[in-house]
Amino acid sequence: MEMEIALQKFQQYVDAENKIEAKDWMPEGYRKTLIRQIGQHAHSEIIGMLPEGNWITRAPSLRRKAILLAKVQDEAGHGLYLYCAAETLGVDRDTMTEEMLSGKAKYSSIFNYPTISWADIGTIGWLVDGAAIVNQVSLQRTSYGPYSRALIRICKEESFHQRQGYEICIALSKGTAEQKKMLQDAFNRFWWPSLMMFGPSDKDSAHSSQNMVWKIKRHSNDDLRQKFVDMTVAQAEYLGLTIPDPDLKWNEETGHYDFGEIDWTEFNEVVKGNGPCNKERVAAKQKAWSEGEWVREAAVAYAEKQKEKAAQSAA
Repeated sequence: MEMEIALQKFQQYVDAENKIEAKDWMPEGYRKTLIRQIGQHAHSEIIGMLPEGNWITRAPSLRRKAILLAKVQDEAGHGLYLYCAAETLGVDRDTMTEEMLSGKAKYSSIFNYPTISWADIGTIGWLVDGAAIVNQVSLQRTSYGPYSRALIRICKEESFHQRQGYEICIALSKGTAEQKKMLQDAFNRFWWPSLMMFGPSDKDSAHSSQNMVWKIKRHSNDDLRQKFVDMTVAQAEYLGLTIPDPDLKWNEETGHYDFGEIDWTEFNEVVKGNGPCNKERVAAKQKAWSEGEWVREAAVAYAEKQKEKAAQSAA
């Protein structure tokens, strides 16, 4: 009975658009869902550094190199904000990292695709970061305060990432026939995986319904995906690109674009670890985790020394 009353009060508090803070009482399911979601988001930011970091040394100019370096550095910062937000829920960062490295915890499927040309870097900035913005702007209003506040800063930086990606695409679209072909190829390969980023259709999503009730999510997967398609079509047309979907067409009745069926078999295979770069991505992070152990140990030892000095000064 007491639990029922607590759950009812919690829901009323959330329904009134109040933020839940780390010290507030929350249902265990709410806490676990946030740990899973924020952890997955943090892992995605960290793993997402790899496909773009692959092109830092091969960027076509010093300006492009500096911008890409800044972007990859931003992604590391985003991961840090998010791990900190997750830690307020009682989970430690080492545990989250080890779960990601073991395959228990997931990250966004989009980062398991290769970046084979410079056009891929532009397309990732435009489509992948564009899709992330659509999702994360909605999540700024999530009911958990620490996650909401982290996303406000993240979204500001992601908007820069999206603009730099689209700028690369504009430059390529005005370039040689070979550059235009390279851009179209990158667009063809990343269009459908970008739509998959929003997750399974609402009818097939295991978490969507309850997350909406708790206001962890504010919009459904399908609604966010539709918003992304509607805003991206005109951008693709401006670049002179052909969208790789013969079923795409404007629907006057709904005021939205209709688009073809997503290949969820591909999505599920990538999530299971069978994508083009799953093993490569995890192996790279496992190597970094192992080789960086001495850095973590040194940081802990330094922190302990500083703590001892502070205690001695206070004595």
